[in-house]
Amino acid sequence: MTRDLRDSGVGWLGDTPAGWSVVPARALFGERKQRSSATDVHLTPSQKYGVLPQAEYMEITGNKVVLNLSGADNMRHVEAGDYVSHLRSFQGGLEFAGIPGKVSAAYTVLKPKVALEPRFFKYLFKCDLYVQALRTTTDQLRDGQSIRYGQFALIPLPHPSVEEQRAIADYLDQETAQIDAFIAKNEELITLLTERRAAVIAHAVTRGVDAGAALKASDVEWLGDVPSHWSVQRLASTVARARNGVWGTDPEGGEDDLRCVRVADFDRPTQRIHDEAHTLRKLTASERAGRVLRNGDLLLEKSGGGEKSPVGFVVLYDRDEPAVCSNFVARVELREGMEPKFWTYVHGAIYRLRITEKSLKQSTGIQNLDQSAYFNEYVAVPPYVEQCVIAEHLERRTAGIDAAVSTARRGVTLARERRAALISAAVTGKIDVGVAA
Repeated sequence: MTRDLRDSGVGWLGDTPAGWSVVPARALFGERKQRSSATDVHLTPSQKYGVLPQAEYMEITGNKVVLNLSGADNMRHVEAGDYVSHLRSFQGGLEFAGIPGKVSAAYTVLKPKVALEPRFFKYLFKCDLYVQALRTTTDQLRDGQSIRYGQFALIPLPHPSVEEQRAIADYLDQETAQIDAFIAKNEELITLLTERRAAVIAHAVTRGVDAGAALKASDVEWLGDVPSHWSVQRLASTVARARNGVWGTDPEGGEDDLRCVRVADFDRPTQRIHDEAHTLRKLTASERAGRVLRNGDLLLEKSGGGEKSPVGFVVLYDRDEPAVCSNFVARVELREGMEPKFWTYVHGAIYRLRITEKSLKQSTGIQNLDQSAYFNEYVAVPPYVEQCVIAEHLERRTAGIDAAVSTARRGVTLARERRAALISAAVTGKIDVGVAA
């Protein structure tokens, strides 16, 4: 059904239904400055999970939140039905509080001043068009800075009737639930495929591809029984040399500029490097010595990481382009008779089994890999020809799995784009949900 739309006079809204009013934000929402009480639950506003108790947030995410102990008596009270502007609102909008509690005084708490449908504004304050409008309220808006009430008040808001607000919210509840279910199924499929890929690799690098091969005990827990003609050696026995990378200085456009591969360039699903962006650095001859990468080198992450992605990831450098790796990465040159693709899979299996974590050292919040300890781990070493056979086998097996994962990820991306577009269209009146304006 075609709607009678007119220019709202507000850039981010565009055309809105003729029966809608567009009002100053102050007309609908005020700022709640009420101090919290001793019984208020400490809340955490987050982009992904909304507003929830801090303890629940930490349990879900595994992230530790710095407790506001010194300013515990200067926190803001939140009522159910309020909206909270937090430190990442410029990225994802305002969060709806479905429960009462308290938040840091660094956050802005908005309270409704008139009767309204909370779900409508919950969608509105998270829609892409509104978030983009928030970013225009100051040229200094950045991560770690909350949006203040005065900035919020700069953005006029659509104000359809409460009846239509409710109808739009009902419509979006139904439509987004279907989209979310599709996304959840695809994300579950991605998880299963990723686990399947890891299992295929782990089996191949510990048992080989000959199902009839005689086995022997390796006496190494993660290896289990291995083919009897394989040797069990320390990882160091596969390495000719390993040297940390270098960062160099700012590029000048001359012959001394060279690509520097960073951890950010690691494509973790494929254990290769991607070409989304090249980082160039100026390197002297002495800095290049022994560090220029060759096709078949392994790149070992030495520093960085985090709780969910610990340091120690390995990728294969499989190109002929001259480059070096950054100072947070080590260039690992394999010994003769070692097939790079096979050993890339071995390192990947070690990482996914979390064996690498035994060699981590933590300092000032940064994880560092103890390279000597890591290379001291035991691995199963097949003859060179068999390494090549296993690598080719895994290239074929993982290619099919990777294609399925890629298809599922594209589906998730398109569904999320569809969800965002649907919400933006509905809350600005571009979709007729069956209620007269």
